[in-house]
Amino acid sequence: MAITAVDIRREIKEKNVTFLRLMFTDILGTLKNVEVPATEEQLDKILDNKMMFDGSSIEGFVRINESDMYLYPDLDTWIIFPWGDENGKVAGLLCDVYNPDGTPFAGDPRGNLKRALAHMEEVGFKSFNLGPEPEFFLFKLDDQGNPTLEVNDQGGYFDLAPIDSADNTRREIVNVLTDLGFEVEASHHEVAVGQHEIDFKYTNVLTACDNIQIFKLVVKTIARAHGLYATFMAKPKFGINGSGMHCNMSLFDQNDTNAFYDANGEMELSDTAYHFLGGILEHAYNFTAITNPTINSYKRLVPGYEAPVYIAWAGRNRSPLVRVPASRGIGTRLELRAVDPTANPYLALAVLLECGLDGIVRKIEAPAPVENNIYMMTEDERKAVGINDLPSTLHNAVKALREDEVVKSALGEHILTNFVETKKVEWASYAQFVSQWEVDNYLYLY
Repeated sequence: MAITAVDIRREIKEKNVTFLRLMFTDILGTLKNVEVPATEEQLDKILDNKMMFDGSSIEGFVRINESDMYLYPDLDTWIIFPWGDENGKVAGLLCDVYNPDGTPFAGDPRGNLKRALAHMEEVGFKSFNLGPEPEFFLFKLDDQGNPTLEVNDQGGYFDLAPIDSADNTRREIVNVLTDLGFEVEASHHEVAVGQHEIDFKYTNVLTACDNIQIFKLVVKTIARAHGLYATFMAKPKFGINGSGMHCNMSLFDQNDTNAFYDANGEMELSDTAYHFLGGILEHAYNFTAITNPTINSYKRLVPGYEAPVYIAWAGRNRSPLVRVPASRGIGTRLELRAVDPTANPYLALAVLLECGLDGIVRKIEAPAPVENNIYMMTEDERKAVGINDLPSTLHNAVKALREDEVVKSALGEHILTNFVETKKVEWASYAQFVSQWEVDNYLYLY
């Protein structure tokens, strides 16, 4: 049921809300906010889409001579946070960013995803659903409250307390998410020490991306309350698994029927599913800069740690890039396993949707599934069946991004230009840095 301005005004009074967070996401995927007192005057401005902020201070937004931007709140994202103080509670709204002339701002990732969804409707589909599986690490804080790389448990996959000593932290995170309206499906310790996963039910992609942003905020806030630091960095420690964010995707048609399911199709998948899959695989190398956007992301995408490295798909096999989970009917979906939680969810899903739609429109044929363990295949064996690698560095990924018209169009000129420039600066800084590994391996040798 849609939330109205009347509902929001009532809840502010009934629940003693004293501050409002107007939240939006920058091009790098960082959640930003303007916090204002919940007075009648400020509330009138917010609900009339008249809340202005300086966009020139936000990474990749606008130049200083174009700084005035407006926040248009999505009332359906209204939440009241469970934290606050004796002076009252804090509530929040996720917002779209608009230009002063009332047009959507081209650099707003959330608005960009809406543009992709409008294209999806033109192609003939009603909704694009996402079930994300974000992973994160919990580390101890030092005496000054700064994060360390020391984990607070020695747990493994699905372990229980006392080996998993973060179960109380996870449980409180789940309770808070549930209070905020999330449908949490599972919570467990992941494979690596200190690593955790909380899965929430699939929903339409815009809501799912909103949920990812709020999820990260909740996880970090509750972790801090327990004396821990939560990070969604893709590979914070050498020698153990990194953190992914598997994306379970499905398209629904105008009759609210899962367009990926066909009881009579091969593997009970429809032609639409195979063509969407074909589009994903054809563009995978070129969209990796968006789904894995940091230098550190490529320390995760290496053999031996369960993250996918090769562009292929399968049913039961978990080594390829895309897997088709066993559920059929309404639950038929494609699971993309390469995405990591440093990705801007709005940008990543806009690109994935457009690549899938390209496959549907052009009827791109998916290659044969690969049910063998690809990690055990030689390079020649992989080449013989047409399996290519994902990019090995952010530098290579960004170069590939600039060569794909579908991916570039999915981002739009403003986001593409600013994203590429930011990543070029990031890579140049990294390329000049002398790491401890280089000192350890070369100093005494040469």
